[in-house]
Amino acid sequence: QVQLAESGGGSVQPGGSLTLSCVYSGDALSRRSMGWFRRAPGKEREGVASINNADHTNYADSVKGRFTISQDSGNNTLYLQMNSLKPEDTAIYYCAARSSWTSPPNLSPNLYKYWGQGTQVTVSS
Repeated sequence: QVQLAESGGGSVQPGGSLTLSCVYSGDALSRRSMGWFRRAPGKEREGVASINNADHTNYADSVKGRFTISQDSGNNTLYLQMNSLKPEDTAIYYCAARSSWTSPPNLSPNLYKYWGQGTQVTVSS
């Protein structure tokens, strides 16, 4: 079992920055890969960025060069640094974990078993 809790969401103007955090606990073998996902209003949940326990990363094309995923295993925390935010980044952001290890780590939400409750990010002027 893995427990996940996101924080750091909020409202920001276009061009601004936010850092999301996800504190995790539980079996390390169940979270060999972790990721950030989002669901915008009226849209399906989509992968944003993922990372495995070797720190290999993978990004959706829409966020490459703007978002950075990282993890601090000492503090059991997953991060998503978001820069140059756009209105289309508005969504509920979730962190998730899965036991399978791939390189690059997978971005398909359907493959992830454990999920947090989500945190709202709103980008608006």
